[in-house]
Amino acid sequence: MLPKGHKLNSILFIKCPRCHEGNFIQRKVYNFSGFTSVRKTCPVCALNYHMEPSFYTGSMYVAYALGVAVMIAVIVLNYLLFETFSFLRAFWIILGVLIALGPYLNALSKIVWANLFFKYDPNWKEK
Repeated sequence: MLPKGHKLNSILFIKCPRCHEGNFIQRKVYNFSGFTSVRKTCPVCALNYHMEPSFYTGSMYVAYALGVAVMIAVIVLNYLLFETFSFLRAFWIILGVLIALGPYLNALSKIVWANLFFKYDPNWKEK
């Protein structure tokens, strides 16, 4: 497991960027009634997640990069697994993968964006 203080600990498990303990997303990632909602503050260390009103708009750039990475990975796997390359087959596989991973990629893009601005603080309890 990744130690606390490592950014990947916060990103992969979608935990608070400062304490790496509190849940960053308000509901479960695949709970479609509010899968895009980020908590206002961390339930453990009370870090305010919203620096400004449209703070998470920038996470769209991260989501785009993650989508492109998924697309490239699917195309490479398509080349490796099948004898002939088919754009139509690659399109449908990419579409299915992005639909299946969409909510997770959305949450992942927001936590990556937050980790660019918030740092891990092991002494957050003292402040």
